[in-house]
Amino acid sequence: MLKILPLGGLGEIGLNMMVFEYEDTIVIIDAGLMFPEAYMFGVDYVIPDMDYIRRNKAKVAAIILTHAHEDHIGAMPYLLKEVNVPVYATPFTLGMLQHKLEEHDILSQVLLKTITPLEKLHIAPFTFEFIRVNHSVVDGVGIAVRTPVGLIVHTGDFKLTETAISGMSTDVDRFARLGDEGVLALLSDSTNVEKEGRSVSDSQVGGTLEKIVAASSGRVIIALFASNIARIQQIISICGRLGRKAVFNGRSIELSAGIASELKLLDIPADLVIDVSEIDDYAPEEILILTTGSQGEPMSVLARMSAGTHKQLKVEQGDRVILSSKFIPGNEKAIAKIINNLFRRGADVVYETISEIHVSGHAFREELRVMIALTRPRYFVPIHGEYRHLVHHANLAEACGIPRERVLLAENGQVLKFDASGGRVSGSVDVGRILVDGKGIGDVGRSVLKERRLLSEEGLVVVTLAIDAETGFVVYGPEIVSKGLVFETETGHIIDDAQCVLLEIIEEVALLAPSRRADVLRQKMHRALREYFTFTLKRRPVILPFILEL
Repeated sequence: MLKILPLGGLGEIGLNMMVFEYEDTIVIIDAGLMFPEAYMFGVDYVIPDMDYIRRNKAKVAAIILTHAHEDHIGAMPYLLKEVNVPVYATPFTLGMLQHKLEEHDILSQVLLKTITPLEKLHIAPFTFEFIRVNHSVVDGVGIAVRTPVGLIVHTGDFKLTETAISGMSTDVDRFARLGDEGVLALLSDSTNVEKEGRSVSDSQVGGTLEKIVAASSGRVIIALFASNIARIQQIISICGRLGRKAVFNGRSIELSAGIASELKLLDIPADLVIDVSEIDDYAPEEILILTTGSQGEPMSVLARMSAGTHKQLKVEQGDRVILSSKFIPGNEKAIAKIINNLFRRGADVVYETISEIHVSGHAFREELRVMIALTRPRYFVPIHGEYRHLVHHANLAEACGIPRERVLLAENGQVLKFDASGGRVSGSVDVGRILVDGKGIGDVGRSVLKERRLLSEEGLVVVTLAIDAETGFVVYGPEIVSKGLVFETETGHIIDDAQCVLLEIIEEVALLAPSRRADVLRQKMHRALREYFTFTLKRRPVILPFILEL
């Protein structure tokens, strides 16, 4: 029996991680992260729960990566600390991964192996074949997995429209030949299933960008995803045609452009690029700056420029800023803040809602129909998307002629099983999310998040009291300090009245036996202050009473 187990990425955007298991062999496809949601105060990012991998680590033979986006490789350092097995990926994906592993100081311990499209990799009992796909990052692949029960096709993230880089288009012919061979199941990207038609081509976006740059009389600043090498190539070509010098600024974009250049995936004439320190040697209309921060990241180059805190780059009257990326849901407020600040500094800002300056890397509905028609699978499994995306994609597959009983709709943790009797969703394993907070991995749980939420919304009250251990008389306090609750200088009477409430409780408890006094006092003080602040302020702050017995 073949088991396919999604540990992340089905029912959510991000956290992509899938297990292929047959008897005593497990191969993992992708291990991605997700950026924290609004309620995850202080969390840096989220990775899949790897408990299933941990319990079956002796079976894990390899990890295969489809492409270099964070939602597919971001959890790799944490996975490799659990299972040290060979990692297979295309050159650009490995280049980005190497840098990530260096940051975690484990690069020297990991065996990285390069794969190329149409290459076949044998990991008994599986044979993996890699198929070039076009996505918003170069060197992406889909995977054909030959198993003892049949051929499984995993599309990875893909689209079928043309790309700006030669040789990076989706290999439609190879997917068609796999369909001729006979596909047991197609696992297909569902991200853009809600969008009818076909995705916009990269060349169309390039034409729009060139028109905007050509019409600009001052400096042009373009913010984009650092991994979008095709877009970077388009912008470099525009600089060459329009006589502008390109300036790369931002650690991530400098890294990805450097890796792509080394791999000959990016053609940058040496005389076209200058250092940020040379900008003043040229007229504003001769400069084009490529940077990051299109999603409103608070410490990005664009955010610092908009706030006026960047040491080398200042936004000036007449600058044109282009945000060449989509607004990822959840980032709208942060992006809007940067756009408003840029306008305040005199820049003209162009973004996706007012101009066609971004193209998605995921297939629209018509392209998804074509993929189903090319591969003609017996079973269909929608992957990569929130639950509504999976449902829409399942409905699309049924409309394309796949019987409903052979459309397998699964979420994270549900096991897809294939054997001689066919395919089905049967059984489940425990899955979840691990929150990474600084150096802490999994230390932050629901209770901590709840406390952080309460602190952010209701504030904090700390009470310090010292009493004589024998007599119960007050030696010091009660001192009340509030943070995020009230302005003590303006409403000091609230704190004074709270102290009076506590003094009454102290008198009540003073006659209790010394062994019980501190615990009872702590409980009563907490309850009394909670009721007091609820009544006077309609607030429920976090209350921390500290009692010292001297």
